[in-house]
Amino acid sequence: MRKSWWKILSFLLLVYTIVGGFLLDVPRLHILNETIRNLYFHVCMWMAMMVLFITSFVYSIKYLGSTSHRHDIYAKNYAAIGTLFGILGYATGAVWANYTWVTDQSQSLGSILKEPKLIGAAIAILIYGAYFVLRGSFTDIDKRARVSAVYNIFAFAMLFPSIWIIPRMVGSLHPGAPGSDSGNPALDFKDVDSRLRMVFYPAIIGWTLLGVWIATLKIRIELMKDRELLNDNKPIGT
Repeated sequence: MRKSWWKILSFLLLVYTIVGGFLLDVPRLHILNETIRNLYFHVCMWMAMMVLFITSFVYSIKYLGSTSHRHDIYAKNYAAIGTLFGILGYATGAVWANYTWVTDQSQSLGSILKEPKLIGAAIAILIYGAYFVLRGSFTDIDKRARVSAVYNIFAFAMLFPSIWIIPRMVGSLHPGAPGSDSGNPALDFKDVDSRLRMVFYPAIIGWTLLGVWIATLKIRIELMKDRELLNDNKPIGT
């Protein structure tokens, strides 16, 4: 029970996020209206993605310093769940844009998908997708882990310009971009209504803990498989 408290917390926070996110009152902003509830999903999933990618990045550095196969497994699975959250964040963002930016600017869905913010997010996800393709191209475990660790560090370095830097330097409909007068993408404390903060901050914690929970389950399964493989390869009588 003591080791599972954060899992229980994750479950409770996500139940609160879903129930409160759909039922609690939200500010009725122009164009956004009820779609602002997607803040609890789209933005919070991006935040969880960043935590998971940072964790994967740290374990890749640890692997290069220790060459421990366990660190490679941790890095891979945190990157996998981070990518999953990135895809979910991209999908919820694209749907949100379709119902708000199209209405506001008379844009087509095709032009929405050409937005710098969405393009940068797609590039970041594709870079991490290439990480898994790269891993699958090696049969030697040590070489795969070593090359993957180096590439993972590169992928994490590319995450910031593709998502946080370049999209802010060009015109975009996304809040906070040059030419936009609708908020700040960094979500400053003053930019979020108090009614939104009641759900927004717990949602970030809940989604992040869920991502860590899924990653740890995948890690445990992979470590058990590796242990079984090692036991199968032991000489008879050991």
